[in-house]
Amino acid sequence: MTSSATQHSFSMNGPGWGGVGAMGVVSGIAVAGALWKLLAIGWIAFGAMAIGAWLGGRAAPVGPEGGAEAARRLVWGYGLSSGAMITSTAVFLIPSAIGHHAAFGGFGIAAGVLIGFALHVAQHQLAHLPLPFDRTTLELTVHALTAGLVIGAVYATMPALGLTLGLAIVSHKGPAGYAAASRLRRTGRSVAGLLVPAAAVAVTAVPVGILAVPGTAVVHALIFGVATGVFLHVALDFLPQCEIGGELMEVAGLTEVVEGEAAFDAQHHLLDRLRLHAVASTSIGGLLVFAAWWGIAG
Repeated sequence: MTSSATQHSFSMNGPGWGGVGAMGVVSGIAVAGALWKLLAIGWIAFGAMAIGAWLGGRAAPVGPEGGAEAARRLVWGYGLSSGAMITSTAVFLIPSAIGHHAAFGGFGIAAGVLIGFALHVAQHQLAHLPLPFDRTTLELTVHALTAGLVIGAVYATMPALGLTLGLAIVSHKGPAGYAAASRLRRTGRSVAGLLVPAAAVAVTAVPVGILAVPGTAVVHALIFGVATGVFLHVALDFLPQCEIGGELMEVAGLTEVVEGEAAFDAQHHLLDRLRLHAVASTSIGGLLVFAAWWGIAG
């Protein structure tokens, strides 16, 4: 990539300044409502995606080795995040949803998974409409707004929750920003627009966190259940998919059509190695949550 193209990828634009402005507004609302945990989670999510986007915008893989290394980094980012998210769901959210009311909590979890799937499909449908927005940025913004709703609802229901759960929910923001910026950079577009989805978590989490949630067990079970289901869907969606035609294959610089048996074998050998990295990274992500819980509980 040329120096001018690199500079272009980091140039601030209208959407980028909009994301910064949105963070300023919701920060003021959070301070006024003393929502310090949501404020911290929102800023950490913003910073993680911004840093990931900056790194992704700077990365310039050259040749097969550079592409393979970029894919490995992305696998570890996604794997650690998804492993931590899945474990956090099982340990912190599911017991809370079921504990409020077993049946309604369970129905809420099922509804959340289905809602997460519907939103996933909807964001892809929106990407095909002739909207004046970048497809990558739009999809990430819809996803981040949903995550913010989950975080806001959970903390509105149980304000005494610590920061650990919220941080686990937004742990994928860094890898997501890196992947999105890499995709934008390859097409010569600015990564500054990713500050919009970076701010989207706080944009929905803070207003929802202000709401007074009725204190009945059924309502709490439904809120926690839906939040758990949506979060679980997001966590599963971020499992590294080392398959032909997937994002990781694109980052690695591989193509679906290869000429020659040697090239075909080399491509599948790389995907097999990435799958091993995926298993290792997701396992370590889960173990990190267990270690953190063990340290606190002990």
